[in-house]
Amino acid sequence: MEYTEIEQKYRLNGDVQTVKDTLAGLNAEPGEPSRQVDTYYNAPHRDFLAPDSISEWLRVRVEDGKASLNFKRWHPIEQPIKTHCDEYESEVSDPQAVTLVLTSLDCKDIAVVDKVREEWMTADGQIAVAFDEVDGLGTFIEFEFKGDAESVEAATAVLDQFIASLGADLGDRINAGYPHMALGR
Repeated sequence: MEYTEIEQKYRLNGDVQTVKDTLAGLNAEPGEPSRQVDTYYNAPHRDFLAPDSISEWLRVRVEDGKASLNFKRWHPIEQPIKTHCDEYESEVSDPQAVTLVLTSLDCKDIAVVDKVREEWMTADGQIAVAFDEVDGLGTFIEFEFKGDAESVEAATAVLDQFIASLGADLGDRINAGYPHMALGR
């Protein structure tokens, strides 16, 4: 399922360390925390913000001296709750140049999301668990399927089972990205 992202996001109600301890008990491996500054753009040829249910994002991410350009198209496009997305991402060596290209093409920056992320990987490599402290929005936990699955539904079932097994104090599932939230959508 190359170029397909399947993830679930929740506001974390409980203690972050309790969830990390549970993950450690499952032999999950922590990564180093990193700061990610994501700038989101709207395209001049198609207004990403026009539909009631936003389904597309164009982003430049700067993270610990590295940068990437990313486009996501969430599915089902017309539905308010998305199950997965097409994701195309590539590293860029000069984020300032990419920003100038986008500006020259009349793309408008519409939101900046500044967060500190600590990502853990399950022992089998199937699930990434990201703890996000998002400036102005709060603390969240994301679960992303990284393994092989025959369908979006099969991958989602693996995520659902894993999340339930943690017994974490999660808030409601959030069916919007951080830029949605930053824009008040």
